[in-house]
Amino acid sequence: MARSILEIKSLTKCFGALRAVDGVNMNVPEKKVTLIIGPNGSGKTTLINCIAGLYKPDAGKVIYEGKDITGKPPHEIVKMGLVRTFQIPMPFQRLTVLENMLVSYQHNPGESVLWSLFKGKWLKSELEAVERAFELLTMLELDHLWNRPAYELSGGQLKLLEIGRALMTDAKTILMDEPAGSVNPVLAHNIFEHIVKLRDKLGITFVIVEHRLDIAVKYADYAYAMAAGKVISQGEPEKVLNDPKVIESYLG
Repeated sequence: MARSILEIKSLTKCFGALRAVDGVNMNVPEKKVTLIIGPNGSGKTTLINCIAGLYKPDAGKVIYEGKDITGKPPHEIVKMGLVRTFQIPMPFQRLTVLENMLVSYQHNPGESVLWSLFKGKWLKSELEAVERAFELLTMLELDHLWNRPAYELSGGQLKLLEIGRALMTDAKTILMDEPAGSVNPVLAHNIFEHIVKLRDKLGITFVIVEHRLDIAVKYADYAYAMAAGKVISQGEPEKVLNDPKVIESYLG
């Protein structure tokens, strides 16, 4: 059994009288793909927003690699290796694919006012960043598009670029909101195949909110189902998908 890299303890988030996330407990195994499913309004996106620091929970804790990160701002959480991507990718449209990757690099001393005056101090880091970007673009099969502006990419390619940008921050865990949304089934499978490859080759942990269950369930290692802000089922993806409580939540 893989160790838990992310623990959610009695997490609660309210919007007025609505308990969007209601006492949720989760343990996310390291270097695995964990799927979060549930009908619209079940609290899935609110949950990952709380984990990523976009929302401050009203109660409960988020523990990442043994550290309490509850309520920390997103930029601090990113520096710890926990990164969130969004359903609609928002790259810098006029920058190239490579430039979009380099913008996300976290270790460039040349961006410091002081160190920018000493080229010898940051040139090596610049070269390392470019090499890292091409390594990731090759894994994502986007290397042939390195000099194309982001606005020329297809929907599926933009989703893969989002993953690449997350990895340029040295992410160890990536929270993804509907990576297969708005792309055709062939590209959706392709995106999940790349996710599994990154899990296996780089040891990346993925937590994925997804509605296209027929596709996502084939690639997940573990699954949680939510309804009305609560976890109603967990376990092997196929077992969760066929849980009567889960079926009832979708059928209403």
